[in-house]
Amino acid sequence: MHMAPITSTYRLQLRPDAFTLRDAAAQVDYFEALGVSHLYLSPILTATSGSTHGYDVTDPTTVSEGLGGREALVELSRAVRSRGMGLIVDLVPNHVGVAKPRENAWWWDVLTHGQSSEYADFFDIDWAEDNGANGANGKLSLPVLGSQDDLDALTVEKDGEETLLAFYEHRFPVASGTEFGSPQEVHSRQSYRLVPWNAGIINYRRFFAVNDLAALRQEDPKVFELCHRQLKSWVDEGLIDGVRIDHPDGLADPAEYLGRLRELIGPDQWLVIEKILGHTEPLDPLLPIDGTTGYDALNQLGGIFVDPAAELELTELSADLTGDDGDSTWLHHTERQFKRDTGRGDLAPEVRRLVRAIRRETGSRCSETELNDAVVVAIARMPVYRSDYSPLAGLAARIVGDMHELAPGHEAAFNVLAQSLVNGGEAAVRFQQVCGAVMAKSVEDRLFYRTARLVSRQEVGGNPASLAVSVAEFHLHNADRAKRWPRAMTSLSTHDTKRGEDVRARIGVVSQVPTLWSRLIREWENVCPSPDPLTGLFLWQNIIGVWPADGRSAASVPELRERLHAYAEKAVRESGARTSWNDPDVGFESAVHRWIDEVIDGPVADSVSEFVGRIARHGWADSLGQKLLQLLGPGVPDVYQGTELWEDSLVDPDNRRVIDYGTRRSLLESGAAPIDATGTAKLHLVRTALTLRRENPSWFDHGEYRPIFASGSGSGHLVGFSRGPAGDPPMVVALATRHSLGLSAHGWRDTRIDLPEGEWVDALSGQPVTSADARDVFADGPCALLTRVC
Repeated sequence: MHMAPITSTYRLQLRPDAFTLRDAAAQVDYFEALGVSHLYLSPILTATSGSTHGYDVTDPTTVSEGLGGREALVELSRAVRSRGMGLIVDLVPNHVGVAKPRENAWWWDVLTHGQSSEYADFFDIDWAEDNGANGANGKLSLPVLGSQDDLDALTVEKDGEETLLAFYEHRFPVASGTEFGSPQEVHSRQSYRLVPWNAGIINYRRFFAVNDLAALRQEDPKVFELCHRQLKSWVDEGLIDGVRIDHPDGLADPAEYLGRLRELIGPDQWLVIEKILGHTEPLDPLLPIDGTTGYDALNQLGGIFVDPAAELELTELSADLTGDDGDSTWLHHTERQFKRDTGRGDLAPEVRRLVRAIRRETGSRCSETELNDAVVVAIARMPVYRSDYSPLAGLAARIVGDMHELAPGHEAAFNVLAQSLVNGGEAAVRFQQVCGAVMAKSVEDRLFYRTARLVSRQEVGGNPASLAVSVAEFHLHNADRAKRWPRAMTSLSTHDTKRGEDVRARIGVVSQVPTLWSRLIREWENVCPSPDPLTGLFLWQNIIGVWPADGRSAASVPELRERLHAYAEKAVRESGARTSWNDPDVGFESAVHRWIDEVIDGPVADSVSEFVGRIARHGWADSLGQKLLQLLGPGVPDVYQGTELWEDSLVDPDNRRVIDYGTRRSLLESGAAPIDATGTAKLHLVRTALTLRRENPSWFDHGEYRPIFASGSGSGHLVGFSRGPAGDPPMVVALATRHSLGLSAHGWRDTRIDLPEGEWVDALSGQPVTSADARDVFADGPCALLTRVC
């Protein structure tokens, strides 16, 4: 079957309770009118009941009935195919959901039969007799108890022919012939052991430190075949055009897995991976993929609109209020400290299991403590998720080498670690898997909530030490993507971003008024002091990022108040500075909630509204600019659901709210519009750019990328490029205004843009371009999308 060229994707967060596969099919005509070429679906395999995201798959062999089942998938595929469009699916190979064990047949069978279960090897379980301090004693430990005393609350109940162990809302299987005696005696005979959630006795690999997500062993051909049977049928039947792979870094051997996957789906299916690259890490060119899901592009697109001149003042403000100056030295030191904490805390069971594998494979006489310390220190210094991709050859050697210099007297432990990595056995595999988990838990989930110089730069895969991206750096990155990864996905918002693209754009405008921002923060803190200066500086930025810009007071928007309270609670717990998920400080959290209400209802609200009123239109200008540069730039752009209008989402689950497509449909026909709170201007830009890409794929896929510059006093306010078929003159020009607040004071004046030869029309305004004078090119707005007339 002929597949439509993938010129863009539109990400849908499917939910059984709100937006199913059939609901998606009902909107296909809208997506076509928007210019989208492919719908990109969140996971559609059967997941834990009540899941609103689908990443907790319980049955990898079936399409979720809650989403409509396989029949609805076929209907959606037909609906998009009939309009010349296609489907991309999101696959989760690393883990399955086990929060409700009865819903996961494989896990339930393992709980029932232990090591004799036919699925025992599907999961990465340590069945050894010495598997954990205070031990699970050869059993599978399930960290579900509040405390050891909760074993007294166990009961035995019958459900038809089945005997179950019950603990509040939890149910666990009872193996045949073991159901006699007290509940505690029945429990003692099972293949699993219920343990306190905080005992650190966890002997199955998880997704990071999430106990409800048990990791799978995709290196086992039986596991791979079963988990990919549905995917293969979708490919064979022509239902889909590509697949996005969730978190491949958690697998035993990502490169080997991706090789098998490519063989399974064939050479023509689009294949992108959720790979978080380190700050200077290249994507492995040997992988049989089309690229990443686009966090690398996201950070470039955001950074180009941040004013680097603000660095000193924003740094001083952060240092004065929090003691954190946000520079690279502080960040590197803090990152390593957090990674050591994680290795000795949330992920201590994984580290212990790794150390046991090292001792087993090397016969080392080093003590467990010495080896544990060596492993934790080495992992803490690893600057990437894992070091076994081909461009990173030698990285582990350099890190272990540095350890020898930094920790004299501990050579024996590092020698043993090196020996185990050289051996390439179980320990070497576990080392890489633990590295990635420690990185994610320590950086994205902790450090990025503990620094607050400019929070719009604290995004997945980002580097908060790098405040801004220069025009030169931006173009070099784009040119590299155009040459090496022309079919990689590019993103501005995802289901994992800490805040949505328009929220980040508005926060970024703070960099254009650092003196005013610094004064306001000090005034607001004086009138309405936050419970903690770091929490305050962090939350003030997110508050102004979502504060109404349409003249309404925040107090008149009940939903906003609820969302800010939920976000603040998640942020302070992720930070771990004053409270945490595992040990909530009720007093501190109550103070944060009181403060949020005081900000909304109290004397600073008018000042916040006034500031937002001043910067909002510049935030909109940056939103339009980054959207234009993404949609026409190298790679395949993804539009996250709803972001064709202004969209004020914060971190999940806030960004999984149901989208109002009725409003979008009615606005879609309005054409060019003023830049105002309705967001119609953004919708018009998205439709124009996506339609242009869909109608002219050769201009973009493997096409030319050329920077465009300007001369004159305002030249630094321009970022732009041209695109066109390889070897031909450029056919389209994307131009965006940057740092528009400063520009508004003096205008473009004598600035002239170095446009390519030819006659051009602005597809956004419909006006011909009769002059290269920036005042004329940007007469109708902060962006211009020029297409060649001749």
